[in-house]
Amino acid sequence: MAFVQNVPFFSIIISMFSGIISSVLPEKAARRLNSAVIILVGIMSGWLLIYMMNTGGSYTFMMGHFPAPWGNEIRAGALEAGMALVFSAIMLLCMWGGRKKLMEEVEITKHNIYYILVDLLLSSLLALIYTNDLFTAYVFVEINTISACGLIMIRQNGRTIEAAVRYMIMSLLGSGLLLMGICMLYDLTGHLLMSNIKDSVAAIMSAGTYHIPLIITIGLMTVGLAIKSALFPFHSWLPDAYGYSTVSSAAMLSSLVSKGYIFLLIKIFYRVIGFQTICATKIINVLFVFGLCGMVFGSVSAIWEKDIRRMIAFSSVAQIGYIYMGFGLGTTVGMVASIYHILAHAATKSLLFVSAIGLTDVSGGSRKISDLTGSGYRNKIAGVGFAVGSFSMVGIPMFAGFITKYLFAEAAVMHPSHKMLPTLIVLGVSTILNAIYFLKTFINIYVPAKAGEVKKKGYCKFTIRQQKLYTVTIILFIILNLILGLCSQSILRVITVGLNNFA
Repeated sequence: MAFVQNVPFFSIIISMFSGIISSVLPEKAARRLNSAVIILVGIMSGWLLIYMMNTGGSYTFMMGHFPAPWGNEIRAGALEAGMALVFSAIMLLCMWGGRKKLMEEVEITKHNIYYILVDLLLSSLLALIYTNDLFTAYVFVEINTISACGLIMIRQNGRTIEAAVRYMIMSLLGSGLLLMGICMLYDLTGHLLMSNIKDSVAAIMSAGTYHIPLIITIGLMTVGLAIKSALFPFHSWLPDAYGYSTVSSAAMLSSLVSKGYIFLLIKIFYRVIGFQTICATKIINVLFVFGLCGMVFGSVSAIWEKDIRRMIAFSSVAQIGYIYMGFGLGTTVGMVASIYHILAHAATKSLLFVSAIGLTDVSGGSRKISDLTGSGYRNKIAGVGFAVGSFSMVGIPMFAGFITKYLFAEAAVMHPSHKMLPTLIVLGVSTILNAIYFLKTFINIYVPAKAGEVKKKGYCKFTIRQQKLYTVTIILFIILNLILGLCSQSILRVITVGLNNFA
């Protein structure tokens, strides 16, 4: 076995142990260790991605000395390596972009705890990406949930504690349904390793036995992960969780945490059950309907929202709907579009959250959209970042969002049945709604404020020299968005190769 094939194991273990080490380090050392670990994981993931694209396959890594079906396994391919690379890059930028606000909003004595939670979050996301064992996936789902809940409530004001409690209740409901589904699947197949389960499920389908229990099992796991990823109508926890936590927490929750659960669901569809079996159960039709509803409802809610952070949060409901709508098409083209949208949304939504905090900081701390008048001039780099994020969400060419909308439209046109027309209609309606609330906000931040408002509302101005790290973060986010928008063929090749070897 090549040494590079140890990367998934090393990535998970290093991230986990860095959290333990951070507990005894001073704040500055814990922060530097956190950044170093994320960078190291990103470099190793890029190395693994190059290796997997050259070999064109996937491999399993046996944990310990026990082979399947008793032992635990890690499985890696081009898609897993690419996802780990993007996740680590976005997490690093989220931490850099929110560092200043973290110092202001979180007590200095709790900074160590914050970095411990981020390290555990990274290790759990990597485990969800790489694990080939369903029960191990559940364990890291719970670690992910606890870490995310801690990142919400560490700010410790009334709204964040309420949001964290609501998030925990909904997440535990989703986790409970997922665990019930895993238990039933283990009872049906006698296995926990994904590849072994798939063989047993294929045997059950060919024999025509346990059809109803299998459908219930798939439904439980799907609904559980849909709740945790905030698919409409299970999104009630999302606006407050994203809207009132620290900016780094909001950016990571919106761009990474929900995507980790969605990626696990993709693995269950392909590697545990089999995508043909999933399509045969018609569960994807339910996801298709909920996805379309989420695309419209999330956008309508964002239009009526007056708080910029909550507006961006409601936009995430719509974008999650896009992903599940792609699942609901039940085709490889639709799945490729959804995976691309996972990357595009992760890069864009974190950019929007980080940019929004820069706009509110120069507007007297107000998050009301009406109070952000002229903020694009007072904090120029934040204004540019919000503009790029808005253009991407609307689907302006050159940016990541345009590629995903094009891929979804292509998947709809290529669909052989009745789903083409509703997909294209809702895609068009959602794009118009996106343009209404994002471009409305964009125009508002570039309308010059009146002289009287500047003094009355306590407006101020930030220069690039005053926020060097923040400026670098926004620039790197913009570059990442442009890469996703201009280098789509290379990224699609990685997704296609990875998905072909995913089963």
